Amino acid sequence: MLIPSIDLQGGRVVQLVQGEKLALATDDLNGWIARFATFPKVQLIDLDAAMSRGSNDELVKQIASKLPCRVGGGVRSVRRAEELIAAGAQAVIAGSGLFRRSPEGDLAQMIDHDFARALASTVGMHRLIAAVDSRAGRVCIHGWKTRLPLTAVQAVQLLEGYCEEFLYTHVDKEGLMQGTDMAAITAVAKATERKLTAAGGITTREEIDALDKLGIDAVVGMAIYTGNLSIG
Repeated sequence: MLIPSIDLQGGRVVQLVQGEKLALATDDLNGWIARFATFPKVQLIDLDAAMSRGSNDELVKQIASKLPCRVGGGVRSVRRAEELIAAGAQAVIAGSGLFRRSPEGDLAQMIDHDFARALASTVGMHRLIAAVDSRAGRVCIHGWKTRLPLTAVQAVQLLEGYCEEFLYTHVDKEGLMQGTDMAAITAVAKATERKLTAAGGITTREEIDALDKLGIDAVVGMAIYTGNLSIG
């Protein structure tokens, strides 16, 4: 299944390359809401909230009231997750808040189990999507700037007791329009019994179809916004 993405920054819909370089921005929010209206799932990320630079809460409410959204960005507390559900999110995406640095190097201690457990208990495992982002073979957090000595495969194995779905982003390919890394995605899918949704450089219908055959949904942003991938 193709899941279109909407990323918000500074009150606009944006697309970034590698989470840093602004590639495009538009104020035509209603136009994109209309184009995504027939999709059963839409991914909505508040980049400002994710980067602790404010939020786009009013836009999130506006979009989530019109589209079936899974919403992420700044989910570092149970209260934030509850606010997103109240705003209309069908599911909450939590990422950096689920991880922490462990000076002892114990992999299990790199998961904030108390927070993961509290989120799952409050919003329900069925509405919690754990985001695992990987860069250069390691999990990265804090806007993809902090790398942990933990692989995506290890992360999903440690987190699968708290959620029913993972969002795996292959950051190395994000926004480059050069295709994704099917081998990396497949390795993560094989490591967990939970539902997997993949993101990061997915560009063509062939990639989406290949992932679909594996039971993996595909989040697509840049290819849609640039017109390289037609969504009808």
